[in-house]
Amino acid sequence: MTETTLKNRFKQFAIDIILFGKTIPKTQEYYGIKGQIFRSGTSPAANYRAACRAKSGPDWVNKLKIVEEELDETQLWLEVIVAVYPTVRNEAARLWKEADELLSITVKSIKTSRKNTKSQRWPINRK
Repeated sequence: MTETTLKNRFKQFAIDIILFGKTIPKTQEYYGIKGQIFRSGTSPAANYRAACRAKSGPDWVNKLKIVEEELDETQLWLEVIVAVYPTVRNEAARLWKEADELLSITVKSIKTSRKNTKSQRWPINRK
């Protein structure tokens, strides 16, 4: 998957989270939950773009770790929303699945980057 494809996928996820937030019933709980999911659900797009401008391998990994944390938090808020508003289960499940796929890609990228950085620091033929 290319960097541009992933940037677009993260951006679409952020848009979908915002549109989903508009469908949540406006009860007393709504404002707190909406604020939380808007922050955590839109953050991965911005942080992935920042990672793409990383200055070094460790900088890339650090920025991707933020993406990882925000996606995980978004999944939590989707679970909470479904518990409070079961009528939004189907759309929340779709978003949760997309967050999970993006999370898997992010974690794999972190592991690969760490492996590559480690192998560059400690070459096999080191004496």
